[in-house]
Amino acid sequence: MLLLLAADTQSANPLVSLLPLLLIGGAFYFVLIRPQQKRAKAQAALVRSVDVGDEVVTTAGIYGTITDIDDDTDVITLEIAPGTEIRMVRAGVGRRVTEDDEYEEYDEDDDADETAGGGPGEQPGPFSST
Repeated sequence: MLLLLAADTQSANPLVSLLPLLLIGGAFYFVLIRPQQKRAKAQAALVRSVDVGDEVVTTAGIYGTITDIDDDTDVITLEIAPGTEIRMVRAGVGRRVTEDDEYEEYDEDDDADETAGGGPGEQPGPFSST
């Protein structure tokens, strides 16, 4: 009986035993590798497309405006404050700042309403007056 089972396993197609590995490799490609390649291409396109006057954020988190680009050495000059400029490699640009990135203006009235407390079902704290 064992000889019959051993004979059946030897005659099986070797591609069937490799199928799980191929499926795992395909899953890794579509889940990990392909999205990373898209992000890398998008970042490279951003770095190539920056121009003088663009407001950018560096990969270190520094906000600034590009004042000069040296295409020969791929060095940009970034004004981070009035009269303060830094030189950095062009690849250090993390993203371009748009109007959508601006923070919403702070409203004290909304904050006071949220922290006033006393809402229905709220438990009094140890320092509350009730």
